[in-house]
Amino acid sequence: MTYNQAVEYLYDATPQFQQIGAAAYKPGLDTVRRLSHINGDSHKKFPSIHVAGTNGKGSTAHTIAAVLQTAGYRVGLFTSPHLVDFRERIRINGMKIPEAEVVEWLEKYIASAPDLSPSFFELTTVMAFDWFAKSEVDVAVIEVGLGGRLDSTNIITPVLSVITNISFDHTAQLGDTLSAIASEKAGIIKPGVPVVLGEGDINEVRDVFVVKAAEAGAQLHIASDNIPFSRFERIADTIVYFDTPFGSRIEAELSGDCQTRNAATVFTALLQLRDAGFVFTDEDVARGFAGVCAITGLAGRWMKLGDSPLIVADTGHNIGGWQYLARSLSAWSAGKVRCILGFVNDKDINSILSLLPADAVYYFTRASVPRALDQEQLLVAARGHGLDGRAFPDVVSAISAAKDAAGPDDFIFIGGSTFIVADAIAEII
Repeated sequence: MTYNQAVEYLYDATPQFQQIGAAAYKPGLDTVRRLSHINGDSHKKFPSIHVAGTNGKGSTAHTIAAVLQTAGYRVGLFTSPHLVDFRERIRINGMKIPEAEVVEWLEKYIASAPDLSPSFFELTTVMAFDWFAKSEVDVAVIEVGLGGRLDSTNIITPVLSVITNISFDHTAQLGDTLSAIASEKAGIIKPGVPVVLGEGDINEVRDVFVVKAAEAGAQLHIASDNIPFSRFERIADTIVYFDTPFGSRIEAELSGDCQTRNAATVFTALLQLRDAGFVFTDEDVARGFAGVCAITGLAGRWMKLGDSPLIVADTGHNIGGWQYLARSLSAWSAGKVRCILGFVNDKDINSILSLLPADAVYYFTRASVPRALDQEQLLVAARGHGLDGRAFPDVVSAISAAKDAAGPDDFIFIGGSTFIVADAIAEII
């Protein structure tokens, strides 16, 4: 089996949420527990940090990993989805799992032929845990795939649980109220394991976590109750946080509007990790925040892809994320805003479209995945919200049209889904 054949097997032989959406969702832990047991329950061989939430969990997981890696720890990082290469999901100290390891693990799985019919994510989760154990990581930061309670990653018992926030997304699987979604994500809370909640502003969400943490005997720390910095400033392409628990001035590479909330969550989580015995200096924190993308391989978060005109891509894809993104688009005043947008077919696009600036120029397109929303349908829906533009059959042609029309002071934004950003990165980088 070659690496390409291994990846094709993963995509073709197992249901993959990234490609087909809800039909691939397989709730429950029985299969992943059996698969893990067959492979030696590798997740029990290293300490872990579990990160869930509707938005910001990727940025939060990567930043925590960057700080610990900077401090000298050998850090595993499991995230999803990937943008360009499947191996982006499984990293140790920023390095992707080798192609040969993916092949070897899958050949071992196929040869053992357990009668389990695991999903793509179940296979990928156990592959990651096995690689982390084999590589003797000091700690692994594990991002939840979807939800929490029934997510494949929830077989771990971490040293710290982190839930960034609760908003509407994947309502068909998680519930159509904030309290129902919160209950699913609170399912990662384990007995006696401290938990950090990033945003506890909404009472119905807060109450769920207060009750769940009390039932589990888990200390609950709510970052939004005690913001761990006095103020922040945007300086060039960074955000600078002042008077943090880790120094008077922390400069952060991640500069999207949502990142101030994520930073509060990360600072609070780092305080808990220090209490748990992890050793890192204030300088380690500063370096982790300042260099998270290079240190961990993070991409797609308010990611600059070009200058003059400024081109930025962001993977925000639900109403919670777009509340921040739309604000950033509306604030641009130097030139014309040109938005290259596409969504998958299970998103509440009308709620998102209602937030967007009417004076922007829109290039509606579709990503190269089966569950992408048709660009003509998106154009019709957008016109219903007073937005107009043109439809393009793929991201490459949309980017070309936007760049041809843009002046040096314009702002080209690319987003709507992870898959739109993935296609853009593959084209531009």
